[in-house]
Amino acid sequence: MLNKFFCLASLAVLSACASVPPKNPENICQIFREKEDWYQATLNSARRWGVPIAVQMAIINQESSFVADAQPPRPVILGFIPWFRSSSAYGYPQAKDETWADYQKQAGNWWADREDFADSCDFVAWYCATSNRKLGIPTSDAQKLYLTYHEGLGGFQRNSYLSKQWLMHTAQKVHQRALRYDAQLAGCRQELEAKN
Repeated sequence: MLNKFFCLASLAVLSACASVPPKNPENICQIFREKEDWYQATLNSARRWGVPIAVQMAIINQESSFVADAQPPRPVILGFIPWFRSSSAYGYPQAKDETWADYQKQAGNWWADREDFADSCDFVAWYCATSNRKLGIPTSDAQKLYLTYHEGLGGFQRNSYLSKQWLMHTAQKVHQRALRYDAQLAGCRQELEAKN
């Protein structure tokens, strides 16, 4: 009985360690040195969907701060009764249930999990590639790709983001982070390639 308890406790600790966000989320080289399998995951998604690693990482950073089980806060009523969350957004990509189901079906990734980093970056890259194919947004334009990611393809086409200054500011921040990540990656890509 005691052995079983220690095994379960060890598994809980190991899974918690695996989902700890990177120490320096603003430096892509340090992220990939700390999370050794993340570089290969983003590289696989980049090859599959044609969306740069820096764009994938900038969007995930913005959406979840690299927290595996991130989700919108649960509001309370009467000061203490937990209420329903405002959205089904969940995991690294903050993907909603219905969009995640679309991804699983269209990408053929039926067992994908929003808490799995490789599945999450594949989702982000798939969504950006869809925005590129349907709306003609370049896969390197992190600002517009983030706007479609946040508002949906239809919302982007209706220019719904124009009335949301905070979202415009956030999309610009994502774009700047993607540019910074890309420049950083140029300095450590050879090192990362050698490890994979």
